[in-house]
Amino acid sequence: MLLSGRFKIRTIVIDEMLPLKEKDKVIIRKLLASGCCARCVLRFCCIGVPDAYRHTRQETLRQLRAFIGASPEEENADSQNAAVSAEPAKKRSKLEPEEAAAESSVCVACLGVLQHLSDVGQAVQIADAVKKEKYEVDTLVLSISLPAQMCVREHSCWLHVKEQVRAKCGVLGRDDVIQVKEAFKWIMQGLLAQELDGVAVVTKSALEVSVGFTHPETDGDCHFLASTCPDCFKASKNKRSVFTRMAVVKALEKIPDGEFIKHSACPPSRPSSSCTPQDVQCVHASIYVAGRYNKFCRSLPQTPWLIDGQRRMESSVEELIAAPVLAAFAAQGFNFSSSGREDVDVRTLGNGRPFALELLNPRRSRLSEEKMRSVQELINASSEKIRVRDLQMVSRDAMSRMKEGEEEKTKSYQALVWTQKSIREDDIAFINHIKDLRVAQKTPLRVLHRRTLAVRQRLIHSMSAALLDRHHFRLGLKTQAGTYIKEFVHGDFGRTKPNLCQLLDTHTDILELDVQSVDVDWPPTLPD
Repeated sequence: MLLSGRFKIRTIVIDEMLPLKEKDKVIIRKLLASGCCARCVLRFCCIGVPDAYRHTRQETLRQLRAFIGASPEEENADSQNAAVSAEPAKKRSKLEPEEAAAESSVCVACLGVLQHLSDVGQAVQIADAVKKEKYEVDTLVLSISLPAQMCVREHSCWLHVKEQVRAKCGVLGRDDVIQVKEAFKWIMQGLLAQELDGVAVVTKSALEVSVGFTHPETDGDCHFLASTCPDCFKASKNKRSVFTRMAVVKALEKIPDGEFIKHSACPPSRPSSSCTPQDVQCVHASIYVAGRYNKFCRSLPQTPWLIDGQRRMESSVEELIAAPVLAAFAAQGFNFSSSGREDVDVRTLGNGRPFALELLNPRRSRLSEEKMRSVQELINASSEKIRVRDLQMVSRDAMSRMKEGEEEKTKSYQALVWTQKSIREDDIAFINHIKDLRVAQKTPLRVLHRRTLAVRQRLIHSMSAALLDRHHFRLGLKTQAGTYIKEFVHGDFGRTKPNLCQLLDTHTDILELDVQSVDVDWPPTLPD
């Protein structure tokens, strides 16, 4: 009576921990006998409760055996077997031979990932990799890369119990089996949170931590698919092997069950070793910093100026801005973009030119407004050649606003122009009356090495001129973005039509050029 009551209590606990049904028993027996580990048994029983996977594998196996009716003596032997698993097999307690192998040998389905590679030791390795990089984050997403042949082994196990699963519940299919990746993440969530002082493992995060596994011993398991489904495997220069996970999954969806069983063991053969974990990779999503810059120097390129690998200028606008920002966010690298660009000998005045930095793999993902202001001050104090304003963090979506209406926006310029013949006040008046002048510009000779040859139609909205002496005047222009101002002034050997040479009937050239304004209302203006 007392013994019966004790078993009744245990059955209630098991039901709470493992939501199994009577019809699961035959599946459990077949999978354990085939060499599946306890957690993979839960996966093929379609148990989608995360807590069910967080108990030790020994405890889970013990509960499964109790559920299918193993005797107390056998369960006690299981405990002893788990405790002395490192001893030679002949010295271990005797269990049912095939079922004992489910714990002491490597799982035929997950290749050890849910056995020996999802414990505290693995969590410590992952956590150490994150700590080493010194990321300042509250969350991370765990990404798992598994060997492609694991798909073949899972398919084999599924076919092995397919009829029993359908008998259990006709609506369940192959897609209802819990994925190894999912189960691994469920197990790791709590373990990693403990190791990383509360950093949560979530489904979406800026920090992606990738854990990869390989299993060379079973690499050949999926090779038969290349002959049965050749259209699924295509060589590519970017792939080390045609047997990618995606290609294997596609082939398994096409191959008939009978054809699969002809070429692959069902259930799969037992491996002698577990998967090998690869180096943990950590990558934080890019963050974006934007602002506006002024350039006061006529010998400073926007980006590093290199010819045949040799630097031509000491620095650049990009480098002067990026260095302090990169350090503040502890980023690995950056990409610089701006609303247009000015030549090395052109100044950018007025309210400046909008720019943005994409910071790659930053260790620090956000700065306070006060800290951002100090970064801006650091940039401005580092050089008299440039000045930055409105420095702020922006979203990736907001970045597109800098490029919106690229050709519709306007820019204003101020130029110092020389003329070969003497000019008079009526020439100046003529220029001042020109409105909405359409010009056709072939790609300038000076940029033909980096831009495709084309004829671009551009609009000069207005011009204003002020006479300085008989051969010099100041020229103000308001133009459509993308207009080549220098080429409009000197004609570029007739590649820009009409040009100022034609309009004034004399040779003209540009001596100095300044950008006065870039009419893009982005990023938002910040208070001083």
